[in-house]
Amino acid sequence: MIYFDNGATTFPKPISVRRAMNEAMSDYGANPGRSGHKMSVKSSEVMYSCRENVAKLFGTQNPENVIFTLNCTSALNTVIKGILKPGDHAVISSYEHNAVVRPLEALKKNKIEYSIAKCVPYDDEQTIENFRNEFKTNTKLVICTHASNVFGIKLPVERIGALCRLNGILFCVDAAQSAGTVDINLSDSSIDFLCTAGHKGLYGPMGTGLLIINSETTPDSLIQGGTGSDSANLNQPEILPDKYESGTPNLPGIAGLNAGIKFVLNRKPDELYNSELSLAVALYKRLEQTENVILYTQMPEKSHSVPVISFNIEGMESESVARILNDSYNIAVRAGLHCAPLAHRSFGTNETGTVRAVVSAFTTKNDIAYFSNAVSRIAKSNKVKKSL
Repeated sequence: MIYFDNGATTFPKPISVRRAMNEAMSDYGANPGRSGHKMSVKSSEVMYSCRENVAKLFGTQNPENVIFTLNCTSALNTVIKGILKPGDHAVISSYEHNAVVRPLEALKKNKIEYSIAKCVPYDDEQTIENFRNEFKTNTKLVICTHASNVFGIKLPVERIGALCRLNGILFCVDAAQSAGTVDINLSDSSIDFLCTAGHKGLYGPMGTGLLIINSETTPDSLIQGGTGSDSANLNQPEILPDKYESGTPNLPGIAGLNAGIKFVLNRKPDELYNSELSLAVALYKRLEQTENVILYTQMPEKSHSVPVISFNIEGMESESVARILNDSYNIAVRAGLHCAPLAHRSFGTNETGTVRAVVSAFTTKNDIAYFSNAVSRIAKSNKVKKSL
């Protein structure tokens, strides 16, 4: 299959990831931090190695501040529900995923409010001003996607973070669509909480996510239980990462994530970014020249884009296009609303959704040509049907 659904999860995974997961189950798969025997110690070493590599990738000096989560959604929920209290106010962008919006909607019953700052594509100054205008005296937290999972538009998160810092507001970034390609350096950043998926641009397996805490303020833990530390204490430990990692961890997944991050570090994020963006540009140019194809953004470019292309074919439902690509051309894409209705409202596609194509480190120029030719054939076929 020609795979363009990398925005949902990257595929294929590097061979090293598959090998690391297999080794975790066949060679040393004991429970880390719960025993003193050799296999348990080896498991703990692999987990710590992953924390160190995460710290290296994202420029933080504290590996213990790297928290393993089930996915980016659980990391975001930990921050949102662990920071906000009754009477607090939050601000989000108009591109946010439901992983941000739904927790905030649920918190309304606790008298927690939120506002939406309108993002203006390619106009960072106006976007930042719109965030500023949504601040209130009780604004405690800003949550902002680094890049739209639907349209690939990057937001000026460092400048929004600096604005938050000036106003004494905590800042959380959803880096699900940027981590692994866009440079993020927490050692020189106003980002307090970085949340991301392990299974997308970090090339780890599904069921892995990360919360990196870059602040003296820490969220309350949503889950309490055994941590393998301070077991005589009936209260949850406050030390990191134990505060957030109750229960047996996903050791095979973390071992795979470690291998995926090593893959990214070896390939270098900036080189991955340049390569993937050039493929996205090539795809955009081909689709732009295809009759009856609707594109919603400017051509991808480094200062404002990640390699995500959303489009539709005039007169066709996005799901129908995806189905034909799958059934007739063996191409995998995602269609619909992509769990981000706010972004679709911003671009006027909330009724139609979009077809989304996302490239990865394993996408080739031949894949781009095959995909664009398939879209062209579908568009022409639909035009003929409409004329009959």
